[in-house]
Amino acid sequence: QVQLVESGGGLVQPGGSLRLSCVASGFTFSGASMSWYRQAPGKERELVATITSLGGSTNYADSVKGRFTISRDNSKNTVYLQMNSLKPEDTAVYYCYRRGNYWGKGLLVTVSS
Repeated sequence: QVQLVESGGGLVQPGGSLRLSCVASGFTFSGASMSWYRQAPGKERELVATITSLGGSTNYADSVKGRFTISRDNSKNTVYLQMNSLKPEDTAVYYCYRRGNYWGKGLLVTVSS
């Protein structure tokens, strides 16, 4: 079955960086677009970034453009989210997602001094 296992969350100071990873299994990873979503306290879940199956195209929410980078390594069945210049408003649970309503369990990222 499809499994998405995230890692790399935690506490970081404003202006800092984190890299999230999501290891996928149970499907042909190189054939699937992958996304990261996030849900902040009291807010709806929102799309953060998407990358196409071979990594040729990416899209970002306006709130993270220029600060976050989504990438993938199809040889490792892994998608990444590099987050730089983090702000307190980036605090949220971050989820790895594959089309078909497949979600990881989520990672808490807290940006605070």
